Amino acid sequence: MIYTRWALFSLLLTGIFAGELLAESSVIIQLGSQFQAQDTETDYSKADNDDQKAGLENLSWIPQSFSVELEAADKSDADFLVRFPSPISSQHPENDRACLEWYAARDAAGQLLNRPAIVVVHESGRSMPVGRLFARTLNRRAYHTFLLHLPSYGKRSWGTRPTPEELLVLIRQAIMDVRRAYDAVKCLPIIDPNCIALQGTSLGGLVNATVAGVDCQYDAVFLMLAGGDFMSIIANGQKDAAKMRKELEKAKIDPQILQPVIHQIEPNRFASGVQAEKVWLYSGKYDQVIPLENALSFAKAANLTPTHHILMPANHYSGIIYIPVIMQHIHEQMEAVMKSNSLPNQQ
Repeated sequence: MIYTRWALFSLLLTGIFAGELLAESSVIIQLGSQFQAQDTETDYSKADNDDQKAGLENLSWIPQSFSVELEAADKSDADFLVRFPSPISSQHPENDRACLEWYAARDAAGQLLNRPAIVVVHESGRSMPVGRLFARTLNRRAYHTFLLHLPSYGKRSWGTRPTPEELLVLIRQAIMDVRRAYDAVKCLPIIDPNCIALQGTSLGGLVNATVAGVDCQYDAVFLMLAGGDFMSIIANGQKDAAKMRKELEKAKIDPQILQPVIHQIEPNRFASGVQAEKVWLYSGKYDQVIPLENALSFAKAANLTPTHHILMPANHYSGIIYIPVIMQHIHEQMEAVMKSNSLPNQQ
């Protein structure tokens, strides 16, 4: 009887302290809150050759501490905007404050939860509908999701679309922003630091494919409709890729000048640095924007096994019908990662 009373008393105390901690988190996580983050360093010693090392250096910066601030998510159903400085500057100051839409994980009562996080990188659509679909849907699985606004998009727009010359520079900035987003998210008090994942679709998937090879701080990476060999995508891809090709032609950008610029951000250049067990690629067999051969090219360069390269009988746009299946697959992999990463703490 005494043991039973003590057990009940312990449970009561646990509930009280948990409530106090949750209440404290609710006070900390509010508009205007600021947090300090620290950049993760890149290990250049893993480079296979001088060209890859030069590429890593080009996509890196001197690690430093930086401030992360919460702002109101006006005109959005997100809980907050997470703002932090981009590692590099462009010609547009409004573009150089990176932005994440934070969809916070909550319990049935609406209280914030200490849960894993997923950084979502959107497609080329200016209103980011697919990116928001992934962020909102994964958030319903009780993950903190963060939709990154790529350079020139959303809160980072300067009112006009970037020129083709600017676009190529901004993709480099995007890769660096995605890398820093890991540390920005990790510093938030209610994020499980043992499980922070990355997801991207189309343009976002291409950016994330390079990030996966440059460094491996994310615990899992989910790439939808992405691939390697950018030059062949620009040269042969249809729809969105063809539109970019026409813009480059209109700007009279010489392919001989374009080649070394594209090489700076080429996923296959860094693919040997991919930790294949952490990466999943979802490809459309009939995709004409990111052709299947480009997906296979990256999968081979990154040493992805068949279970990590999922093929869908779809094109670049009809693949949306498989999103429920993909969401379930992502959830299962996240659960496996959480279980695996928690094992050392149980010893």
